[in-house]
Amino acid sequence: MKLGIRLIVSMVLVGALHGAAAQAQEVKQGDLVISQAWTRAAPKGAESTSSYLIIENKGAAPERLLGGSTDAAEKIQVEQVSPNGLSVNPVDGGLVIAPGDKMTLAPGGYRLGLVNVKTRLKKGTKLPLTLQFEKAGAVAVSFDVLAASSKGPALPKDDKTKK
Repeated sequence: MKLGIRLIVSMVLVGALHGAAAQAQEVKQGDLVISQAWTRAAPKGAESTSSYLIIENKGAAPERLLGGSTDAAEKIQVEQVSPNGLSVNPVDGGLVIAPGDKMTLAPGGYRLGLVNVKTRLKKGTKLPLTLQFEKAGAVAVSFDVLAASSKGPALPKDDKTKK
């Protein structure tokens, strides 16, 4: 009997530890749901890095991601990588998330550019960012720091987000 209880407790603990590392917390504010927030690691001396996430607008009106802030960088701006991957351009006026839509910021598309990084961002840590939205205002989100070469966590199989 004791062996059975220990086995079950062990399995629950292993599952909890494994699941916690797999995905950042989901944040809800107003009509917005923010999920799978992650950033690429930045070694000491790196000038920039990028962060990614999924934003779902469950409201009846469009929302706009304007940028953000963090103690780890001088500036955060919304950026778009060109189709050929050779250039990155700021998105003037922010990124619109239409009512009922999900917007995925992912490698090769839209992203948050962290400019003039002030501290080393180490894989396996968390990075607190405050995102700034036109209507929802400031939203605090904790980003998982993944490897500098990461393509991010796996998206759900039923993911129908815009990129």
